[in-house]
Amino acid sequence: MLPERSKLLLDIRQALDDIGDFTRGLDLEAYSRDGKCRAAVERKFEVIGEACTRLRDRFPEVFEKVPDARQMISFRNRLIHGYDSVDDAIVWDVIMRKLPALGRQVDDLL
Repeated sequence: MLPERSKLLLDIRQALDDIGDFTRGLDLEAYSRDGKCRAAVERKFEVIGEACTRLRDRFPEVFEKVPDARQMISFRNRLIHGYDSVDDAIVWDVIMRKLPALGRQVDDLL
């Protein structure tokens, strides 16, 4: 069994890979029209946010090395608690602008 620190980082890496797979070949308009894709992506953001929360609570030295980890936690909370007002353009922007750097840093930590 993997140490918990590595498992949390791998959970983030897998969620990032899944989001990439789900959105490959799409643009914002196509993403907005695909309810299944949006639901799947939002679920993976929930996983990323929860894994970041657990890193913060259990491995703060690792958490501090993850770019935008605090924002990922806030984003997860917004998706869950504000489910009825999620803006697809904001989600898409996070996918395009924030996730590549997050993936590189997680890879470095692994």
